[in-house]
Amino acid sequence: LSGLLQTNDKVALKEITRQLNLENVVGDKVFGSFAENLVFLLEALRKGNRTSSCPVLFILDEFDLFVHHKNQTLLYNLFDISQSAQTPVTVIGLTCRQVRNCAFSLKAFSCFRETFVLVGHLSEDKTVRDVLQNLFHYTKDLRTLHLLLMLAVSNVTVQHPLITASDLQEASKHYRTDSKANIVHGLSVLEICLIIAMKHLNDVYEGEPFNFQMVYNEFQKFIQRKAHCMYNFEKPVVMKAFEHLLQLELVKPIERPSVRVQREYLLMKLLLDNNQIMDALQVYPNCPTDVKQWAASSLSWL
Repeated sequence: LSGLLQTNDKVALKEITRQLNLENVVGDKVFGSFAENLVFLLEALRKGNRTSSCPVLFILDEFDLFVHHKNQTLLYNLFDISQSAQTPVTVIGLTCRQVRNCAFSLKAFSCFRETFVLVGHLSEDKTVRDVLQNLFHYTKDLRTLHLLLMLAVSNVTVQHPLITASDLQEASKHYRTDSKANIVHGLSVLEICLIIAMKHLNDVYEGEPFNFQMVYNEFQKFIQRKAHCMYNFEKPVVMKAFEHLLQLELVKPIERPSVRVQREYLLMKLLLDNNQIMDALQVYPNCPTDVKQWAASSLSWL
């Protein structure tokens, strides 16, 4: 099931019935309510047993959208029946949405010495702090931090008993060598400029989400200062380039789109860190010098 398609429990229940081939069982019977349909499905699942019944696997993509269904009736019942001793049922929820926690900070993210004693002596090293800062802006997921540290720990040998700052730096480079960085090489100069504008917004607002209007304003500042090197595109053209970055999953919304929020003001997050951007610019073909200088500068020059 997909939260984007099955937008409420009634639609989801109809799709479950179709996929489980229960339509033939229903026959000409007409149910008067969602509750009657749900009772029918649950009874069908409860008739089986764990020794002879075929297992049923429910995969709920965009799981966070299912959580917003009214009363979460379907979820509660699926989880309940998966714990029963009847038909073997497993429910897997998939989502790429990050849970935002206002109390979660870089300071908390940096307390990795409590998890990995081997790297405790590096917690105040500037290089290590920079690596953590970039990772924190890219993702606040502690599992990603643990993966980075495990890559560094794997370098420990008898001859190299302690992890160094360079080990973490190399582990960070290895972790960041992914398809997203390679995608940057095929972008237009306009799209590169939008990514640089987002990079600066991340630096100024310490990784807080931004919207298209903020990105457009930063791009306009650059155009006004360096008008000779870049064509001043109309706003709809810039919006189209921004939407292309969304399609490529280099940028993603952090909240569900709403009819009450104009798309210019929908909060977004950049899925590239500073090092990925700067590394990609080094090999970007025919990138204007002014654009590279803008990427390397701070917003203070504005």
